[in-house]
Amino acid sequence: MADGNTSVIEADDRPHPFLSGVHTPMSEELTLEDLSVTGEIPQELNGRYMRIGPNPAAPPNPAKYHWFAGDGMVHGLRLKDGKALWYRNRWVRSKSVSKTLGEEPAPGPRSPLGDNANTNVLAHAGDTWALVEAGAFPVRLTETLETVAHDPFGGTLESSFTAHPHKDPDTGELHAICYYGPDVTKIRHVVVGTDGKVIREEPITVQDGPSIHDCMITENYVIILDLPVTISFEALQAGAGFPYRWNPEHPARVGLLPKTGTDEDVIWCEVEPCYVFHPCNAYETEDGSVVMHACVHDTMFAGSKKGPSSDKTPFERWTIHPNARSVARTVLDEASQEFPRPDERFMGKPYRYAFTMALPAGEEALTEGQTRLYKHDLENGTREVHDFGQGRVAGEFVFIPRSDDAREGEGWMMGLVVDANNDTTDLVILDAMNFSGKPVASVHIPHRVPPGFHGNWAPEGA
Repeated sequence: MADGNTSVIEADDRPHPFLSGVHTPMSEELTLEDLSVTGEIPQELNGRYMRIGPNPAAPPNPAKYHWFAGDGMVHGLRLKDGKALWYRNRWVRSKSVSKTLGEEPAPGPRSPLGDNANTNVLAHAGDTWALVEAGAFPVRLTETLETVAHDPFGGTLESSFTAHPHKDPDTGELHAICYYGPDVTKIRHVVVGTDGKVIREEPITVQDGPSIHDCMITENYVIILDLPVTISFEALQAGAGFPYRWNPEHPARVGLLPKTGTDEDVIWCEVEPCYVFHPCNAYETEDGSVVMHACVHDTMFAGSKKGPSSDKTPFERWTIHPNARSVARTVLDEASQEFPRPDERFMGKPYRYAFTMALPAGEEALTEGQTRLYKHDLENGTREVHDFGQGRVAGEFVFIPRSDDAREGEGWMMGLVVDANNDTTDLVILDAMNFSGKPVASVHIPHRVPPGFHGNWAPEGA
């Protein structure tokens, strides 16, 4: 198995920020059992925490490597009866990963744009799925994170999918806005049913080939974020791993698509130029407006060719006025932050709490300065902080309710924290109602898990 760690540094006197330090790729797959724990894992937590991110299986060319293009690696921990039964990390088997590892290719069809799924991992319809936007099909995994097959939902998905489908809590269906790189004039509203099969794939007209990383749902709408990051044919011709760039000529707009509507039914509303990777949640108001909360970048991919780049990312409330076809933006917290998560039982509905990951400013973003989480009380307009301490790098945390009928916010926050001081990692469990307090439990992983993208909790049987 190839080890990409030393060759990355030798290839460039200035180490690539997403191939060095806490981001240095892991070079092997591990299975660790009966992990040590500080504190007590709540007995109610019976399931798997999973997180995915880029981790090149072979040493890449640092001059051309973009963080978003690295081979997918899934990390998972199994919790049951107050114990941490196992930790596993597994590469998602693209053809190139299988070749690097000396294996036969995994079964299943491939998209012409590739087969690397590296952005999100979740459970749906009894299966575990690794997901990515713009090209590759979903990849079905076992409960222990082994690749089963590249699987466009049993052949029901016509084209690309997304890394960010959102589950409608009333129907159990997944809603997604999907784009496909070569088709610059069309995106699609895709709905995956509770049986894991696509039941809707509705085309929507766009221009310039926008990169739409995420969407949001309300009771009646799917919210489309058509913002000024579009495909760059200049970058594509130059062989860029992620050929999307800031495009100030592309009009910024938000679309309200009725969940069963067509292209002609989309209500397009102008918004000031900006970029949103991740909205937190949205809901409709009595006067017919739609309120959405999101972490909002001033620009994106305007300079850096290695990963995300922006000067500030405040947490904002957007009030979308369909009659006026306008969006009113209000900054709720000027501090830079990302990866917002709600209590997802309230997805698309009025809600109170939003949890985000604090971002340090400038060049330290997504490195050793990333030590805090925020909890926003949207009803009272307050913010709580949990700081893990110097050198303890926090990733995205997910909320897990204490029970199906618990009050909003009554449960736990869970996520991985890298200790850059000693190259180890903890799965940390916080009491969401005692957010600033000491962790309820920390599961100790005796190596560094590189900061990745997204993760989810999958209860047993999900």
